[in-house]
Amino acid sequence: MTPYRSSFRPPPGPSFRIPLAAVAALALFASGCGRDTPPPASEAEPPPPAAAVVERAEQLRFNVPVYHRKLDNGLKVVVSPDNTAPVATVAVYYKVGLRSEPKGLTGFSHLFEHMMFQGSENLPKGGFDQLISGNGGVIQGQTKPDTTLYYEVVPVHMIETVLWAEADRMGRLTVNQENLDNQREVVKNEYRMKIQNQPYAEFISVEINQTAYENWQNGHNFWGDMEDLDAATLDTVRDFHETYYAPNNAVVVVVGDVDPDAVFAMVEKHFGDFKRRSQPKAPDLSEPVQEAEKRASFVDPLAPQPALAFAYHVPERGTPEYYAMGVIDLILVTGQDSLLYRRLVAEKGYASFVGGGINLMGGMFDYKGPMTWAGYLIHDQGQDPEAIVADFDDVIDTFRENLVDEATLERAMTKFRSGFYESQGGRFGISRADMLASFALFDDDPDAINRIEANMAAVTPELIQQVARDYLRPTNRSLLFLEAGAAGPQAGGQ
Repeated sequence: MTPYRSSFRPPPGPSFRIPLAAVAALALFASGCGRDTPPPASEAEPPPPAAAVVERAEQLRFNVPVYHRKLDNGLKVVVSPDNTAPVATVAVYYKVGLRSEPKGLTGFSHLFEHMMFQGSENLPKGGFDQLISGNGGVIQGQTKPDTTLYYEVVPVHMIETVLWAEADRMGRLTVNQENLDNQREVVKNEYRMKIQNQPYAEFISVEINQTAYENWQNGHNFWGDMEDLDAATLDTVRDFHETYYAPNNAVVVVVGDVDPDAVFAMVEKHFGDFKRRSQPKAPDLSEPVQEAEKRASFVDPLAPQPALAFAYHVPERGTPEYYAMGVIDLILVTGQDSLLYRRLVAEKGYASFVGGGINLMGGMFDYKGPMTWAGYLIHDQGQDPEAIVADFDDVIDTFRENLVDEATLERAMTKFRSGFYESQGGRFGISRADMLASFALFDDDPDAINRIEANMAAVTPELIQQVARDYLRPTNRSLLFLEAGAAGPQAGGQ
């Protein structure tokens, strides 16, 4: 395994297909319930199409082993054994993210993620990285809208050592002025390099949210304003760690070739003495219902070609309508058989790809609060953006007016299962750990991972049409037009 660590992920470049991330995040539902033996085919009435899909899902269901406990201090612990290889993923998720930061401290959640790698009482600065990479492991930290996470992939004999190291920085982080000043500059330079100096990056990671959301908590620049980063003080950092990096605001997940009881004992040993701490009231993330289309345009001085983006608000996470939106995403924008790809790319040739999904900064399950189904395409300079919008609208309108046929629904479920099974069995357990952590933190129900497939399979053509009519309406969307500054007269027409 190649050791690496990256932090806040930049938006994908033009050639990266965001739907892959959306499909990977869709990876998570299997029915855990038994099923009565059906009568012989000669005696049974043929089931309606939706029932047939649900029955096939039950026959093919994929069960993730899930063991979970909660320590007396409130720390949630989830273990999912997988003896495919003698490796394990150890993940620690904290329920604080980009939407948690107050006005005046934008970018602070990301800044603090960096601070967690600056040493603790028993590991000097750089020691955590060296511990993992020196044993052939993988290490990463990431800040998402509603969580900050850290994970390590290591040989199984390293599990307790990694748990000890994670506990050390949860309870005994080194917070000093030197580390704060150093990481403040690192974060500012990361923003300059990955966002300000990359074409399309600010358009995708900042401007889509700022246009689509009314609530500042949901739509501000998560990378942070430079003056806000400069305003972060040592007291602010210490208070942040004391408040949010508490055991009762976290979950420890271990996926791999492990014995659950042994892991629970290790977690109790290294985390059990930490005290629970009171949590502040969660910020108000509520969004008003959008009743009129929003349009905005931006000039990207580095972009060689124009771009077009869209964003629709989606149903509340966990509802039947939410799962229907997941199926809609699979039909409309995931893969080269998707309706938008076929029209805008294969037939019209406006672009070479159409990227999109629920939660561009993560996946379908790893958030809690308002979210959008958003996407974008980069098109040639000579194309009329309004013509692209007209074709886009024709696809969406036709989809809203007609019931999805069984063959289309079955293809969507095949894509879903392919992504789900791949994510649960691959990547050393990272995707499985992400889903288990999200369900544990947001729903106190990691077993929900074994209900996703059944919930997706229960979506009917009628529900898809209802959700499409309610949420894919023009008055519920934002359209963003990017002008290519690098292709303009000021750039010499290049």
